[in-house]
Amino acid sequence: MQESINLLNERKAMLQKGGGDKRIEAQHSKGKNTARERLQSLLDPDSFVELDLFVQTGLEDANDIGLNNPGEGVVTGYGTIGGRLVYIYAQDFTVAGGSLGELHAAKICKVMDLALKTGAPLIGINDSGGARIQEGVKALNGFGEIFYRNTIASGVIPQISLIMGPCAGGAVYSPAITDFIFMVEKTSQMFITGPQVIKAVTGEDVTVEALGGAQSHNETSGVAHFKAAAEDDCFKMLHKLLSFLPANNLSDPPQTESVEPLRAADELLTILPENPNKPYDVRDVIKCVVDGSDFFEVQESFAKNAVIGFARLAGRSVGIVANQAKVMAGVLDIDSSDKIARFVRFCDCFNIPIITFVDVPGFLPGVTQEHNGIIRHGAKVLYAYSEATVPKISVILRKAYGGSYIAMSSRSLRGDLAFAWPMAEIAVMGPEGAANIVYRKEIEAAADPAAERSARIEEYRKKYSNPYIAAARGWVDMIIEPQETRNYLINGLLMLANKQEDRPRKKHGNIPL
Repeated sequence: MQESINLLNERKAMLQKGGGDKRIEAQHSKGKNTARERLQSLLDPDSFVELDLFVQTGLEDANDIGLNNPGEGVVTGYGTIGGRLVYIYAQDFTVAGGSLGELHAAKICKVMDLALKTGAPLIGINDSGGARIQEGVKALNGFGEIFYRNTIASGVIPQISLIMGPCAGGAVYSPAITDFIFMVEKTSQMFITGPQVIKAVTGEDVTVEALGGAQSHNETSGVAHFKAAAEDDCFKMLHKLLSFLPANNLSDPPQTESVEPLRAADELLTILPENPNKPYDVRDVIKCVVDGSDFFEVQESFAKNAVIGFARLAGRSVGIVANQAKVMAGVLDIDSSDKIARFVRFCDCFNIPIITFVDVPGFLPGVTQEHNGIIRHGAKVLYAYSEATVPKISVILRKAYGGSYIAMSSRSLRGDLAFAWPMAEIAVMGPEGAANIVYRKEIEAAADPAAERSARIEEYRKKYSNPYIAAARGWVDMIIEPQETRNYLINGLLMLANKQEDRPRKKHGNIPL
């Protein structure tokens, strides 16, 4: 018996060493931890249970414990984060560059299947040179098996990707299907084709970092959702994200004790400028309303004219969507439409109520926007809000004009509650543009057209561009004082806690992608 146990321990020690000391040292020299070090840092202490440690390509002799791709370049298993079950895989760059072969993929697929069966989040740590070329189509089939499972699990369990090294070629499409992507500055890269191929095909010179680094994908492409300065920072951010999310689509998000905001409600009286055309930071409004003034922003650096993220109200997780008046006046454009629509759909998948703070002057005009499909992209917002069946509450802070008013969780898209602050302006267009049309003759005939125009703008604002017209038709449920916002939102969520909706039976809708 002891001889068998000794052989077991010898094999385990060899396999857990991955590619050996030299390759581990090379990994550290790049500022990266090994797969096992990452699992140790991310998961609760002593909670990781490894699966498929002994998987090995071409093993025919049970006594053969050679060093041919130990563990197949990926560590898989399950553990806990904050005491909650998660399934996880971490590609091991010290073994064949973390390249994906047939059995590498099979190990990943096994934990994906277990995560789906048991209804627990799936976390993938990507650090790989891509497909194992010598395995040819077997490696490609492995990618396909993973992509399929990502798709089937979408909307059933949260799927989170951590990019902690290279992720190139077909490998990028697994993270792209998952719900959230984290990247680490200076060590994470994602791209379909690398700089050398781009140089050969298009003649463009670009560095790896500029092409597919953390900054590029967080600020320009919007592929990634979070950017961390170091791996440990990334793990802390992931812990916080998970604290807002349920284990699966049949569970409710975790609930905590209600905490009063750190910022006083009276601050809401002064955040918005008296001049309706002056900017402010909508995050200041959010932090005056949510528990502990704690707002966990998602895609902070992308499409900054919209703000999305997670918070709590009376201890319950909520998704926050807001127009950001300090960037492009908060207009909806192509990128912000995509950003909002996908976040709304995620919240709807996982039973997270959606709170929308509205201050939107319209969709961004311009030839570039029209030719790049603002109609198609803007329609995603309309579709996402209409499709969502979770509790939906909106607060119109200031401007809500035209089609963008409808898009931002209006009652006509089956928002459950709509509140408005008394200075809100709800109209087909802004007073400046409307006055030019409605009072055109009067302005042209005036002795002082400029003064007449100013007077007519103010007249339009007071007579038509106010929340009372919408409230008179029931499209705004209540006009509230700003400092009452938190209480109205909490009471609204309590009232809607058992909300149910019947929808037509169908396979799925056809969102304008």
